[in-house]
Amino acid sequence: MEVKIDTKERFQVVSLATACFSATMAAELSQKLSPYLQQNVNSSGTPGNIVLNMTAVSSIEPEGARALLQLQQEFYEHNQSFVICELQRPVEETLDKEELLELLNSTPTESEAWDIVQMEEIERELLDNEFSQD
Repeated sequence: MEVKIDTKERFQVVSLATACFSATMAAELSQKLSPYLQQNVNSSGTPGNIVLNMTAVSSIEPEGARALLQLQQEFYEHNQSFVICELQRPVEETLDKEELLELLNSTPTESEAWDIVQMEEIERELLDNEFSQD
């Protein structure tokens, strides 16, 4: 599976270069992204938040879709963002049919995904400050 990772200040933009996203590809993606789960900012100073750009993906297998949801949940369990963007209509339709579309944090554009990551970062900072004051 070919991916392009573009490092931004507070997140990584991961662009998939495949037409069909399968469970096998989801496992490979999970393996590639697992270092970002280790901590909010890893030892190299790279942020752990992920924006997954799926503009090149024109179909998704149900098993791959479920694996994406599981990957998203892992990131949120580690207080990190995982936002999917640029879903093509056939992918959205499969996700909707599998009743996963509403569960995934997705946006129409990459720019909107960036906004969500930044808002979630601010929310986490505010919650951390709130708990540290108690």
